Amino acid sequence: MNTANQSLKPVTAKINENSHIEIGGCDTVELAEKYGTPLYVFDETTIRTIARQYKDAFSKYPKVSMLYASKAFMTKAVVRILSQEGFGFDMVSGGEIYTAKTGGADMSKCLFNGNNKSIEELEMAIELGVGLISVDNFLELALLDNAAKSAGKKVDILLRVTPGIECHTHEYIQTGHLDSKFGFDLTQVDEAIELIIDEYKNLNLTGLHAHIGSQIFETSIYYDEVKVLLKEMGRIKAKYKLNLTHINLGGGLGIKYTENDCPPSIDEIAQKIISSIYDNAKKYNVDEPEIHIEPGRSIIGTSGVTLYTVGSSKQVPKGRKYVAVDGGMADNPRPSLYQAVYTAELANRPNDIPSETVTIAGRFCESGDILIKETKLPELKEGDILCFYDTGAYGYSMSSNYNRVLRPAAVLVNNGQSDIIINRETYEHLTAMDVIPERLSK
Repeated sequence: MNTANQSLKPVTAKINENSHIEIGGCDTVELAEKYGTPLYVFDETTIRTIARQYKDAFSKYPKVSMLYASKAFMTKAVVRILSQEGFGFDMVSGGEIYTAKTGGADMSKCLFNGNNKSIEELEMAIELGVGLISVDNFLELALLDNAAKSAGKKVDILLRVTPGIECHTHEYIQTGHLDSKFGFDLTQVDEAIELIIDEYKNLNLTGLHAHIGSQIFETSIYYDEVKVLLKEMGRIKAKYKLNLTHINLGGGLGIKYTENDCPPSIDEIAQKIISSIYDNAKKYNVDEPEIHIEPGRSIIGTSGVTLYTVGSSKQVPKGRKYVAVDGGMADNPRPSLYQAVYTAELANRPNDIPSETVTIAGRFCESGDILIKETKLPELKEGDILCFYDTGAYGYSMSSNYNRVLRPAAVLVNNGQSDIIINRETYEHLTAMDVIPERLSK
């Protein structure tokens, strides 16, 4: 069965009676007119559909916790939607913890992750009742034990480990291979456990955490990841008489950015994970653990699009034709960072036949500010609205004010209704934190 991460467009996307692209029952051209561009648009139906597909895919296994990977895109509205769908949250900063709390998340279902957590963030996680902390290194073990002791609490933890598994993604989004900034090498696990047993009495080790990468199209590596973690749990049980009860497998399932992309379905990875548990738990003499799954991109990526207004164009003699839009690398840095490839469609004339090959350029003062290289589109005119698909993940969350350009607004659409979930910045917002020293006023 296909799942929504395998779709290029939000599940509600269609061409309406005005011959415009419509998402969530809302005409995207009208959204651009009402809210301005660039504009992030999120389809609530797609978010909920994919969240439920995850739960359905793993329903055959009795002990599963779903944690949304907040780094992909997090607002209070997203927290509210996914909380309603029964999700907890994988958080990597104090800001994400605060957003989860103020958005109404059940903090006991949440996990705090990251490779260089500050003492203030650890104290915040303890105070707000974050259910699990994934410990990444030896310094953090010491800091967290001290913070827990000061708070008079015992904190449940996972050890994040590097399982030595590489997936075929961009090197910057591989996290499970041995040469990684994340987690304990498996050769360091014994030292960490002995510190917990002998010194860190305020920490309760419940399991292991690994994350093998992002935008993954392979399924066998999920089977291998489970096998590595269960084998390690069996070794720990035999050596230390510790019965670990949890494994966190991260997320990383890929989505369809172009027609050439063929990501696996959620059901396919669920089958690999569950079969590996059943195959390997008995083999390594451990109980079948509770598993944590951390989808981020595969929930929010397909759910979001970005609308841009076409501006100037330039035909290079005997070269490319560049068409500029009113956004670019500050609202979507992924093409510049990862050479990410996107699909765009003309929102106000989607039925027009593609007639020219153009390169979509951003408005920022960098030669590398290119959103799409050499894509086939109808002839573009000033004022046209371009719809970029699959921008829900790592667009707004990685955005900046480069060139002092304002961050865009974000809207949530559902059943013909649109609601602001992030206000468009103003110049007052932009300069609110600026300070002119008094000595410069003399």
